[in-house]
Amino acid sequence: MYAIVEIAGLQYKVEPDQKLYVNRLQGDVGEVVSLDRVLLTAEGDAIGIGCPTLSGVSVSAKILAHLRADKKIVFKKNRRKGYRKKNGHRQPLTEIEIQSLHTRPSHVQTERATAKARPNDLKKIEGIGPKISEVLAGAGVDAFAKLAEATVSQLKEILAHAGSRYASRNPATWPEQARLAAEGKWDELKELQDRLETGKDN
Repeated sequence: MYAIVEIAGLQYKVEPDQKLYVNRLQGDVGEVVSLDRVLLTAEGDAIGIGCPTLSGVSVSAKILAHLRADKKIVFKKNRRKGYRKKNGHRQPLTEIEIQSLHTRPSHVQTERATAKARPNDLKKIEGIGPKISEVLAGAGVDAFAKLAEATVSQLKEILAHAGSRYASRNPATWPEQARLAAEGKWDELKELQDRLETGKDN
């Protein structure tokens, strides 16, 4: 069991009882802190992925020590200018021990959260940008389900009515992509879009 957690602006893979050094945290030695920005959890085959973070999931860690890293020399020089500058820097660090991971979401909860985060974003469809998304929304096609039900001829008519700059677009694969998105089959949608980009599907 492990988690990917963001600590002080950096991402770490953590497991229970693991010790690691992170950028300086607020808190006294011996204090237990809660790390709430959990990006991913994994336990066996069950994987939870956040968008970007998982709701209701946190990692508790105990502060073991505050210290500073080894000194690094920063030397600056400008040729033929007589300018030289030498500085030293020791990064303030905190040693922590991961104690436990709280509340692992199920696959269903994760998939629902993902679907909720991007319910009707037509820009997820390959070939649809912000402008075309607005054109389709103006014609009443503002959801994946509606786009999936539309015929190619109807979509071409909408684009032609919007102007010549949109009439040249080919919406042949949009309904199929929208159907996969509406059903939450994001992996299959990604595979289809990869084939479209490489020209394997026309």
